[in-house]
Amino acid sequence: MPWKPCATMTDAPVVLVTGAAQRIGAAIAMHFHLRGYRVLVHYRASADAANTLVSQLNAARADSAHALCADLCDAQQVSALGEAALSQFDRIDVLINNASTFYPTPIGTATPADWDTLIDSNLRAAFFLSQALADELRLRQGAIVNLIDTHADKPLARHAIYSVAKAGLKAMTKSLAQELAPQVRVNGVAPGAILWPAALEDDSDPVVKHTRDKILQQIPAGQLGTPEQIAAAVFFLATEAHYMTGATLRVDGGRHLA
Repeated sequence: MPWKPCATMTDAPVVLVTGAAQRIGAAIAMHFHLRGYRVLVHYRASADAANTLVSQLNAARADSAHALCADLCDAQQVSALGEAALSQFDRIDVLINNASTFYPTPIGTATPADWDTLIDSNLRAAFFLSQALADELRLRQGAIVNLIDTHADKPLARHAIYSVAKAGLKAMTKSLAQELAPQVRVNGVAPGAILWPAALEDDSDPVVKHTRDKILQQIPAGQLGTPEQIAAAVFFLATEAHYMTGATLRVDGGRHLA
């Protein structure tokens, strides 16, 4: 699957990364691009960030990246995203289901709307986008990598719906690995603490600092991971792990051991 140096740009493989405008998704897009892939950057609301990233990638290599907008909580837009992605470069070799919505839903406050938003964005869209691109991925002997979460196995307090969605995504990874074999490999990456959420970004707040210290104490590696480490794991599973399918690779500094 890796692009050979002698290939022309029109022969270069194509990766679609959902939620690729910022953070881990952007790191994944850049990692693949640096290794010869053409990149489709999906976004929902972060148009400026997505277009800036695409401009940077195209400045490095002309016509090698495009941005695609879709609300993954809208079934029609998910279907349209699959069609638009395939028509952009006339091929898809790798699908990275990275897009995610994350917020607390304590029992007693969760609503059906919360359920729909978290399940749709983290699980439902990944399934139906995988289904929409399955034939193309079979043709290309391609790969799917799902961004799961350490909380698929160890649910996060006050985040029941999110944890359920990520557990479902892990189960979906195994199911699709069976259904799409042997042509398509399907694996997952389960990041641990990589980037602080917005609520924990204020270095000057002693409560935030205490919370962050408690989290770091639960990580045997003693520090946060980086988006680039996640991107490297995703690239490995998509392009190099030829005898792996249905697996979820933990990249969490050992946090699952705590």
